[in-house]
Amino acid sequence: MINVTKPFLPNSEVYKSYIDRIYTSGWLTNNGPLVQELEKKLEEYLGVKNILLVSNGTLALQVAYKLLDLKGEVITTPFSFVATTSSLVWEHLTPIFADIDSETFNIDPEQIERHVTPVTSAILPVHVFGNSCEVEKIESIAIAHNLKVIYDAAHAFGVDYKDKSVLEYGDVSTVSFHATKLFHTIEGGALIIRDDTLYAKAKRLINFGYEEGEINGPGINSKMNEFSAAMGLAILDDMDGILEKRALIWNRYREALQGHVEFQKMNKHSTNNYHYFPIILRDEDQVLKVQQALNDANIFPRRYFYPSLDTLDYLQPQQPMERSRDIANRILCLPIYPDLSENEQSGIIKILNRELN
Repeated sequence: MINVTKPFLPNSEVYKSYIDRIYTSGWLTNNGPLVQELEKKLEEYLGVKNILLVSNGTLALQVAYKLLDLKGEVITTPFSFVATTSSLVWEHLTPIFADIDSETFNIDPEQIERHVTPVTSAILPVHVFGNSCEVEKIESIAIAHNLKVIYDAAHAFGVDYKDKSVLEYGDVSTVSFHATKLFHTIEGGALIIRDDTLYAKAKRLINFGYEEGEINGPGINSKMNEFSAAMGLAILDDMDGILEKRALIWNRYREALQGHVEFQKMNKHSTNNYHYFPIILRDEDQVLKVQQALNDANIFPRRYFYPSLDTLDYLQPQQPMERSRDIANRILCLPIYPDLSENEQSGIIKILNRELN
């Protein structure tokens, strides 16, 4: 079976060496030494400051909303994983969709401006498939309307924009370290917080509101445990090899399918982390036909993201997001992970070329 992705597992002896440290210390959670070590190493690797590890990427978003004291409406994209929107609803915020750019798949800054109202408190863009948003345009809109900006950067691990980490943009960026991600901690996530005072506040928020033994306001438990941090530390040493293998697979797809399908337009100022390989087909019928042909060969791409979030029942009524709906109906993400062999990829490409021609 070839799935759309496959969790990367580091050398078991390397992972065990970190687990042995947990058994020696007896420290399992509550900001343990491995969590602290991983935060420091990630700050060095990514070139950012104020990384705060949490137990998953969705909680990272929810903590960010509380941290910035969001209220009312938040402008966001309809083309994302459902957690981006459902986390807003869960926190009693109202998602207001702004349509996407049909080529980059990211939220269209011009559409953002049209949806600002007196009760808008923030903008929540997504770097879709690790493709950097128009961060400077979004920042100018936020400044003009006094809005906070939280980037859902779940896919943007290691991505740079104009020679600095894209995670440095916005008031807060959040990342996911779920097992299916480029870099993972089995389950996990993080916040990257620009302001030092907010960073200190966020540390309290993820630990029930505790600070130096005293409760300084409400909080929640969203801390990362030591076993998850151990996985992250073991994988971080392998990142160069992971990226190299993904780049080879990504470029093979690109070369083989050029002229047969449409590709996502990458931001020219952004680096590529080769996290996903989405293709855009002629129409939904062709998507279903190609998907079935691959499934018949035990290959399982994913209609990612489908459906467009403005169609969800619990978010109605909504102004139709026509571009997002169009891309959601025509997109297919192909299998890409370091262990995908050249022979396996050739089989996928052969089926695609047969069905597309």
